[in-house]
Amino acid sequence: MKSGVVIIGAGQASAVAAATLRKEKYTGTIRILGDESQPAYDRPPLSKYYLAGEMELPKLLIRPEEFYADNDIDLHTNTTVASIDAEAKQVVTAADEVFDYDKLVIATGSRARRLNLPGSDLEGIFYLRTLDDVDLIRQAMGSGKRLCVIGGGYVGLEVAAVASVAGLDVTVIETQDRILQRVTTPEMSDYYHNLHVERGVNIMLNKAVTGFEGTGSVSKVLCGDDSMDADLVIIGVGIVPNIEIAENAGIDCDNGILVDDHGQTSNPDIYAAGDCTNHPNRLLGRRLRLESVPNAIEQARVACINLLGGDLEYASIPWFWSDQYELKLQMVGFSSDGEESVVRGDKSTNSFAVFHLKDGCVVAVDAVNSSKAFMLGKRLYGKSVDAALLADESIELKSFLS
Repeated sequence: MKSGVVIIGAGQASAVAAATLRKEKYTGTIRILGDESQPAYDRPPLSKYYLAGEMELPKLLIRPEEFYADNDIDLHTNTTVASIDAEAKQVVTAADEVFDYDKLVIATGSRARRLNLPGSDLEGIFYLRTLDDVDLIRQAMGSGKRLCVIGGGYVGLEVAAVASVAGLDVTVIETQDRILQRVTTPEMSDYYHNLHVERGVNIMLNKAVTGFEGTGSVSKVLCGDDSMDADLVIIGVGIVPNIEIAENAGIDCDNGILVDDHGQTSNPDIYAAGDCTNHPNRLLGRRLRLESVPNAIEQARVACINLLGGDLEYASIPWFWSDQYELKLQMVGFSSDGEESVVRGDKSTNSFAVFHLKDGCVVAVDAVNSSKAFMLGKRLYGKSVDAALLADESIELKSFLS
């Protein structure tokens, strides 16, 4: 390949893509074009350990800075890609730099969904997506007293946990009738709702934010006729896949950049990986767009092996995690796929697992402070089990594998 491989984006998927190419003995040019000032870093700790001041940048980096030079990977930070000319096989940046490619990998990730409401431009209102975002939030938390988190998803609740431990007065506002409604069962929503309330967090359900008030900086969050005092607001209402440059280049998109099970887009010379993609999953029997680190890592690896002429299928069971207070929630599959659930352990001890079954087979596991149940749950996925026996803790989980 004369012009080499260009990778757009400098997140988890791009770092894995570049490393995979070199591991597979590709000797051509590799260029990474990223719009942030840092090399690729791990995003999940941003709303947890980094926000809490327990982790700093060097520990966040996917690869140390010297990795790129040592492996002859041309890393361009602070570089925003403006367009792709798929016919000419060129990438054009906002600074009018032009990079030729033989093969292109789009790993543009996603961005925070924005609220366009009266007062949303006031100081003290933040979104949490990048390292720079969290640096500003950490600074604001140092002097802030009343935090309002808009959105009761995992990121919002992780932020609420960190802020509550730090001594802030925290309120979470959720438009739905329960937190975590999009991602888990009512029972698990109730568990985490009670957990946060017990730790002093105020949770308001069925409330839609209509605007913000303040002189220069935010002082109130408005929900219709109701209002809450706040000198710090963090908005976590989901993310949006960064697909615009792909769409403008004529690449097929639908809730993400459409790829096949090899990571290839509708253009045979362009591959994509990570949050920005919509891919088929044979094991789940449907297409989906995943917002997860494991997906970004494995999809990028498979796509780059195939880019070099390989023939690998990307099909894996999704898994996720969330750290709130001293609790680690680890999830396999989607609880919404289940028709019945079995609790193994005692919720009151904050160490238990919920197995979700369909037609007698395990289709999802939610494990709280129970890594053993999580790991074995991954191996039990799709296997038929006796629900009554699964709930019996005197029976070793590993016995179900046989």
